[in-house]
Amino acid sequence: MLAALSLAIMPVLSLTQRRTGRELGSASAVADSKQTLICTYLSAVLLVGLVLNATLGWAWADTAVALVIAGLALKEGVEAWRGDNCCAPTGLTAALTTDDDCGCEPGCGCCTPNQ
Repeated sequence: MLAALSLAIMPVLSLTQRRTGRELGSASAVADSKQTLICTYLSAVLLVGLVLNATLGWAWADTAVALVIAGLALKEGVEAWRGDNCCAPTGLTAALTTDDDCGCEPGCGCCTPNQ
């Protein structure tokens, strides 16, 4: 039940955090919104494993899901270690209007205000 509620609530919370972080020029709030979105992905993967185990009796599904979650955690850890994060508007960059202006990945949307 907790994973299902998380899957329903976390995307909305993440969007709200990201929007507020951009408006305030807070890099930490934008980064936190990404972590909240990752929690959504983890909840979805967990639910898939639980449903497969409960409906089809695939006990190995829990192990497979754990490996997917570990892979996601490793990917995020490596990105954090390298500093591969999307920019958040702070100071002078708050006036930027496109991703290209601040060096974000194309289509990232981090530097575009009010998205």
